[in-house]
Amino acid sequence: MRDAILLLGFVTLQRLFELLLSRRNEARLKLRGAVEAGAKHYPVMVLLHVAWLAVLWLLAWDQQPNLLLIAVFLALQPLRYWVIATLGDRWTTRVFVIPGASLIRTGPYRFFSHPNYLIVILEIALVPLAFGLIWVAVAFSVLNAALLVWRIRIEQQALTEAAAAPPPALANTGQGG
Repeated sequence: MRDAILLLGFVTLQRLFELLLSRRNEARLKLRGAVEAGAKHYPVMVLLHVAWLAVLWLLAWDQQPNLLLIAVFLALQPLRYWVIATLGDRWTTRVFVIPGASLIRTGPYRFFSHPNYLIVILEIALVPLAFGLIWVAVAFSVLNAALLVWRIRIEQQALTEAAAAPPPALANTGQGG
């Protein structure tokens, strides 16, 4: 039971921290002329992730997790933060693009177009599987796959359009002229 609460608490706090980081980065991106794309999908994504966590808390808080699967989950975390560190203040939970900005091709983006999505796919399956909740892993993996098809389409279109657009005129930030 203690291990389950620690794991679920970690995942919950991690997601809350990432929402705060995302909000900070969104504000910085807007100052740089970034625009949001596909905002309609975002509430669906939030609902999916909140429902996933709620189901896990409801069904697994008092279960003993499989430590091997938890170790795999924990091994993914440095990769998650490698993605976040690589994108820096361009990392958000929403789709924001800066017109005229080049794509990031360093860090894990040298190997995958969407490394964060690969990590999330694995996490959404691994955590419920660690508690023997196969149906939760399957159901949320299918829902997440459908959502990612939608989101990646939005993101790819936004990135393509942003790369072709001229850079925005920067607002007067008092940093010269």
